[in-house]
This record gives sequence, structure tokens and C-alpha cells, in this order.
Amino acid sequence: MTMTPDEMIAFVDRLYQATGTGDWNAASAMVTDDFFITEADDLPMAGTYHGMDGFRDLFTKVMGLCDVAGLDRIETTAGKDHAVTLLSFRFADPALAPAELCEVFRFRDGKCCEIKPFYYDAAPFWAAVKAKAALA
Repeated sequence: MTMTPDEMIAFVDRLYQATGTGDWNAASAMVTDDFFITEADDLPMAGTYHGMDGFRDLFTKVMGLCDVAGLDRIETTAGKDHAVTLLSFRFADPALAPAELCEVFRFRDGKCCEIKPFYYDAAPFWAAVKAKAALA
């Protein structure tokens, strides 16, 4: 099943909504059986996370590493079998710069089969991790 760009953008919105509210059952219905997310080697959550369990584990890990106050989505664009969302992590400490990134979503048969985040600069994320660790 081929998705239009508008369908992919709406899909990404629903996936962010589901994961942001902890509706992992809804999110699970939106991904393929072989779904995976790959985080870059220069990040504290580096690695490849498989399936819905991996997705949930990554979400929990990221939220445990730093105090994320908000996820500010700027825009999503789509074409062929990919959508890309521009966004930033806003941290609880307003003195910390936001971590800016793009997330690439790849689709197959009407579901998401891969997410690959690309951080503009990993330093703000690392600063948030270190700030949280300093409070512990």
C-alpha cells in the first residue's frame, strides 16, 4: 500500500501522539513486525532498537537520561516512502540549549518500518544528560 505525502504526515502526527501519551498499543499497530530505530554512535543511547519493545525501551532511556520538558515539532515533510520531521528537545532547565534534530520515518505497506534520528549537534543532548547526572 503506497501512502501519499499527506497520509504519511498525518501518520507521523498520530505516532508522535501515541508515543507521547504512552499509548504503546496504538503505536504497536502502526509499525511493521521488523521495525527498528537506529541512534548514532555519538549519543548516550547509541544503538539499534528493534520492535515495539525496543521503541519503548529507547523512549524510557531517553527520558531517564535527561529532563525533557517538551518535544517541539516544527514541520514534517514527506515524499516517496519517507517522511522527515524537524524538531527539538526542550529541557527542563531553561539555561540548556535545545537539542535540534530531524527524524526520518520510512514506510512500507502503510506502516512505519524504520526511524532514524539525525542530531544537528549532540552537545546540547550531552549537556542535558550531564546536568541531570549532577543533580543525582
